[in-house]
Amino acid sequence: MGGLRSPHSFSRASSRFRASTCPPVALRAPHVLDVEFAQLSDPGRVRRHNEDCLGSVVPGTPEQARSHGWLFALADGVGGHDRGEVASRTAIDSIISGFRGAPRGEPLAGLLTRLIRAANSDVLDAGLTAAPGGVNMATTMVACALRFDRAVMAHAGDSRCYLIRRGHASLLTRDHTVANEQLRMGILSTREAAAVNTRHLLTRSLGTSLSVNVDTGDCQVLPGDVLVLCSDGLHGAVNATDLARILTRNCDLELAVRDLVALANAKDGSDNISLQAIRVRSVERVGMYRGRPYKLR
Repeated sequence: MGGLRSPHSFSRASSRFRASTCPPVALRAPHVLDVEFAQLSDPGRVRRHNEDCLGSVVPGTPEQARSHGWLFALADGVGGHDRGEVASRTAIDSIISGFRGAPRGEPLAGLLTRLIRAANSDVLDAGLTAAPGGVNMATTMVACALRFDRAVMAHAGDSRCYLIRRGHASLLTRDHTVANEQLRMGILSTREAAAVNTRHLLTRSLGTSLSVNVDTGDCQVLPGDVLVLCSDGLHGAVNATDLARILTRNCDLELAVRDLVALANAKDGSDNISLQAIRVRSVERVGMYRGRPYKLR
């Protein structure tokens, strides 16, 4: 398995996303999970350095798509700490290496949790050896793995994952920030949480302690769905409505991600801006029996 930085798919099976202008084409059998993706990372209009990092693992064959699946991951080096770009790159390298070496068929939720915790240890180790006496470095992490007809998300920090379906964007992750925790407890209103200074103050990240709590979730995916991983430089400037609109109207994912980065820069641009957009082209429907998948007709 290897990583690609451009759209890739196993077949020419097209999207059935009726809200899109893309013309539908019949899917070819036998079905296999098939996606295309595009990604972009931009330093923004203010910062000189880009501390975000993107990574992916693309299966080389349909058999690898079934045994391991696809992995997408995004890390955002934490501002105010040393060498955020080292932290984010270390975390991405760690999760990619771990995913490639994972046992066949390992449940994705447990796998991503294990890999993010291993990445946390690697970031800690990198900080200890980066300079005499060590340095403090930290990063967020959001990862999405796809296999058969399921997507599993795992994250720590405020990098997000969205699902866009039929022109509507649903947030699949929860920001680990002080403001969001106060919102959940009813201390702040939605409007107050969006404007308060603590909206960028993280309650979880990789590299700040010996262990990290990892949130996971999963959802069934359908042909035409688009999953979006993004850093706060994007979701802090571009709302969910605009995110869904731009990705729905554009068949060309590379054009869509460029439009989203341009919009984020136009509205703000004070932070690094990164995203991965993954469009599901076809799925393989399966059931589970005693932890093992079986194909549904």
